[in-house]
Amino acid sequence: MVIAALLRGEYRRYPFIFIYAVVDLLTTILEIQPSMASSSGTLEARRYWVRMFWFNERIMQILVFLLVISLVYSATKHLRPRRTLLTGTICGTLLVVAISLWAHYNPNPASMGIYMTRWTRDLNFCAAIVDLGLWALLIGSKKKDYKLLLVTGALGIQFAGGAIGQSLRDMSPAIVTAASDFTVITSLSRVYIWWQAFRGKPQSLPSMAR
Repeated sequence: MVIAALLRGEYRRYPFIFIYAVVDLLTTILEIQPSMASSSGTLEARRYWVRMFWFNERIMQILVFLLVISLVYSATKHLRPRRTLLTGTICGTLLVVAISLWAHYNPNPASMGIYMTRWTRDLNFCAAIVDLGLWALLIGSKKKDYKLLLVTGALGIQFAGGAIGQSLRDMSPAIVTAASDFTVITSLSRVYIWWQAFRGKPQSLPSMAR
């Protein structure tokens, strides 16, 4: 529904949101069969599912990073130190990514789920902070972009839900299912809010002649 709403014209204004939505849909479809096979299959089927899931998760983390940077770029068009702000945001995020990966990485294939859970937890927490700063910029702007506020708010819900869900998964194996369900619910909330934001009349792009 989000992709269909964006195809009405908003994909030109928000290309990274469109790419993120398409890749999110494709990776979800690709994960259906391995996920079902792992629940009642062999050890190799479970390992294949784990490898595919975390490979796709890396792709989505890269895309969400690019998405947030693109939204920060759109929200800071009225600020003079735009390049400095973007450079600081990018460098700070990459530093957190590198430090978190260094702290949690374990070369043992059997430990992939553990260190990836902790790494994505840290990335979601970092993304939630950046998203909060973006939200503050949008709120403080004299000319409110309510569609961008909805998009940013929905991402904040997903990031916070991802950080909380991954933290719960890491706390105890007994609550892994509940934590995963919580993460899925927050992601679906983001999808619904995006659909509501883009289903209305598309905004026209600024004229290049101006």
